[in-house]
Amino acid sequence: MTVLKLADLYQTVVLAHAQSPRHRAILPAAPAVTLRNMTCGDVLTVQLVVKADQIQAISFTGSGCTISQASASMLTVCLDQQSVAQAQARLAAFSQVITGTPITATMRQALGDAAILGTVAAFPTRIRCATLAWHAADQLLTQLVGATHD
Repeated sequence: MTVLKLADLYQTVVLAHAQSPRHRAILPAAPAVTLRNMTCGDVLTVQLVVKADQIQAISFTGSGCTISQASASMLTVCLDQQSVAQAQARLAAFSQVITGTPITATMRQALGDAAILGTVAAFPTRIRCATLAWHAADQLLTQLVGATHD
């Protein structure tokens, strides 16, 4: 794919998620983690409902730049209805993608639209915007899984 086509695809996908975010809602009584990006002003809250080792529901709320909002939307699509193990693998794969580390084609496919955010690796100041929701989900999933094993 040419650089120009990749840039067009990136813009199209990111804007689609930012303008019509998926799973943007409050899940009443669901555990949540809120993180802030002081550099950009992003504030995101991620909520998860995990039952029987599977993500039953996921949502986000918050405000911020286009990249943070689009990435949060992509996160929710990527992790919704996944097992905890699948979600953890996808979180790890996204961390690799966003830092420019190659991942398998299978994992790239599993990330779906979120894989396009790998282009952010070329802009270090935007990495925090793209990873904020993913860090919140990772922290929350770790808390929830740890709570079930205590």
